[in-house]
Order: sequence, then structure tokens, then C-alpha cells
Amino acid sequence: MLNALFNILSAAALSVSLFIHPVPDSAGAFTVMNHPLFLAAVLGSMLLSIFIAPMCYKKSDSFMPILSRETLFLNRKQRHFGRYGDHQERAADIRMYEQDRICAHVLHENTTALTSSRLLRLIGSMSRLKALGSALSYLFTGVVYLFVCVKAWAGAFGVGAVTQYVSALTSLSQSIMSLVTALGAVQNNAYFLQTNFRFLDIPNNMYQGSLTTEKRADREYDVEFRDVSFKYPGSDQYSLRHVSVKFKIGKRMAIVGQNGSGKTTFIKLLCRLYDPTEGQILLNGIDIRKYRYDDYMNVFAIVFQDFQLFAFTLGENVAAGQHYDRARAERCLRDAGFGERLDQMPKGLDTWLYRFFDEQGVEVSGGEAQKIAIARALYKDAPFIILDEPTAALDPIAEAEVYSKFDTIAGDKTSIYISHRLSSCRFCDEIAVFDRGQIVQQGTHEELLNDTNGKYHALWHAQAQYYTEKKDLLHAAD
Repeated sequence: MLNALFNILSAAALSVSLFIHPVPDSAGAFTVMNHPLFLAAVLGSMLLSIFIAPMCYKKSDSFMPILSRETLFLNRKQRHFGRYGDHQERAADIRMYEQDRICAHVLHENTTALTSSRLLRLIGSMSRLKALGSALSYLFTGVVYLFVCVKAWAGAFGVGAVTQYVSALTSLSQSIMSLVTALGAVQNNAYFLQTNFRFLDIPNNMYQGSLTTEKRADREYDVEFRDVSFKYPGSDQYSLRHVSVKFKIGKRMAIVGQNGSGKTTFIKLLCRLYDPTEGQILLNGIDIRKYRYDDYMNVFAIVFQDFQLFAFTLGENVAAGQHYDRARAERCLRDAGFGERLDQMPKGLDTWLYRFFDEQGVEVSGGEAQKIAIARALYKDAPFIILDEPTAALDPIAEAEVYSKFDTIAGDKTSIYISHRLSSCRFCDEIAVFDRGQIVQQGTHEELLNDTNGKYHALWHAQAQYYTEKKDLLHAAD
């Protein structure tokens, strides 16, 4: 806008003399160009064209928010079904189930909806306004050339000045158009920024601590949940209720329970993705809200169920950075059970995962990806390691093997395992059983299993019966 204003002033200054220089009396009939009314008419038509043309463009663009609202869902369908085949992992399903026909059908319906009479009228109005703006721009250019050339022909100024005046008036027109267009963009784009501002205006009610966590060589960290209750924002139901538990240093703790019992919510609170609705979470006796969040998170290494690997090199995925300790990254991969696959990698740690950026990239299986994610947690070397059902896609035997191996390499770290498969965590020093947002039992595997009236005993035998039935069926088949 400032650039346009500066150009307008410059162009106006260069154009003033065009209207001041009179046509000589010897020009005969051309002397009418000296009459004030004639000059006013020419100047008025120029200014009218200059201002109306960009206003037409601005008005045309003002329909974009309306068009966006009308076509929002249709555009989402177009994007999804139009790009459905871009993902390699869908190729087999597309061929087997002829999903391309479904996409073609939906896209055809979508095209029909996009060309509805209402939308066509809207687009037609936009097109007509832009066409009018373009016509007025060309009209202005024609008037400028005609006026300047005729006045030069009549002898008001030399031929050399024609270029100056034409360039100055053209620049004036373009600068005014740029100014009006910029003002229109500010106004019209406000609609599209509303979502961003609504997000940015969400208040951060979490207390921002300032303490740094104590860096202890002996890893003597205590974490305690003290009568913690929590309900998600906008919900009246408690996801956790009166949870009290303390983690013992260097021990292995398993958190088990049915889906929806509060296991993942427990970890979200521990990682301070949310603050408790009631109660306190303490680290070494201090409320975790008083610690700096980034510093507090350095105490934990977490592998979530929905972890993400990136299309970078293997080493960069393990270290979560470009610059890393290669020996340490390799050691963590081997400790996580990825050693044999690492030896097969064509470029070792420099092998790219996936083929988005390198045709020689390697596609890893789900189990291999989980081992890389676990290696990433080991590389961080944090005092607390948390596995939040990262092996849920594996069968129970494979999951138990991953957990038992991880238990060996965790060393003196405090480990927390979350699983809905009880057999995977029987090696843990302590097991906390969640049910309906509460810890209903706590103890070792043997202690909990001997409590025949407890939830753990019921869950254990409910899961065990499926494997017993499967074994009986196999014997019967033999």
C-alpha cells in the first residue's frame, strides 16, 4: 500500500504538466482542448476509469467468502476422492475392491453439485465484474493514448514527451489499482483469517511454571499422583476420579484396564497435556505446574500408540534431529531389537525411510517401525520411560517379547507400561488396575491374580479363555 501511494504521487507529479501545457492558437480547432470543461471531462473520464476498474475487481473478490462457504464440503470431497489414489498403501484396496469406480461416481456427483445454478450465478457475477474492470482499464489506456497523442499533434509539447505522459498515467492507473486491490484483499481475507484468530484467542489457562527440574546423576526422581481427578473441557463426566499413586524409582509399573478406563488420560496428565481438575501431581515433592514445561518434559521419554516416523534417514528418526551421535543411535537400535534389520540396510543409519524423497528408500513394517520408535525413546535417555500401547497392533506373544526385551535394556530407568493385554506386563514390579477412571487394585501379578474377587482376576481369565479355546480347537483339528 505504501509503495502504491508513493507511485501515485510520483505519477501525478509527472502528469500535471500534461494538462497545463496549452495547445497553441495556430492549432485551429484543436484549441478546444484548452477549454476548462474539456480538460475536466477528459480528466473525469480518466479518474472514473481508474477508480471503477479496481472497484470491480474488489467487488468480484468480495464474493470469494460466500463461494468458499457454499463449496466448503464439496471441496473437501473433491480433495479426498480426487487424491485417494495418491497413497501407495491404498493401491491394493483400490484394485481389489474397484474403489476407483466409487471415487469416479462421487466426483461426478460433486461436479454436478459444483455446477449448480446458484454457484454458476455467483461465478457469473464474479466473471462479469472482472470483465467490466478489464474493459474499463483498456478504455482508460485508449483515452490516455488518444489525448496525449492528439495534444502532441496539436503542438502542445514535443513528441519526446509522449512517452513520459503515457508512462506516468499508466503507472498512475496501475498504482491506484494496486492500492484498491490491497485494501480489498485486507477486507476480503479477514473472513479466511477468522478461524486462525479464534484459535489464537483461546486463552491458555495452564499455569506457566518457572522452576527447572533438578539434574540428578542418580536419577532419584519421585512422581506422585495425590487424589487426582480430571474431566475433559466441556464434559461433565470425570475421566479420572481420586487417583493416588506413587512411582518407585527404578521400578517397572504396568497400567492395565479395559478401553475407556482412563489409562491414556493418566499419561496425558503425567505429561501435563492437561492440568488436573482436582488434586496434585508432584515431582520430587513439588507440584509439576511450577516447573517449566519444556524442562519438565525432559524427564520423560514416551512412545505413544500413534507414534510417527518421518521420511528422513533412519538415524535422524532415532535422534529426532539432523545432528546426532551415530554410535549411540546404532546402539539404541540394536537394544530395541532392530539390529538384524539394521545390518540389511543399504546405507546403514543414512538409509532413507520411505520413498518420498529417495527412490532407494526403505519401507519398514509395522513391527520394525515400533522398534525404531522405542529406539528413539532410548536415545533420549530420560529417567522415565513410558510405553503407551505402542505395540497394540502386534499379537500378544510379540508384544510380550518387545516388553520383556525393553525391560532388560531400560536399566535403572523408571518404566511405565500401558496395555490392555495383561499377559504382556506380568514381569512388572507393580500393576495398577484402572476401571471407570479409578485405580481399583494395585500390587504384583501374583497378588492380584490371587484376589479372586478383584477386577484383575476377572480380566485375566476373560482374556485367557480365548487362547484356551483356540488351543482346544487346534487339538481337535489334529
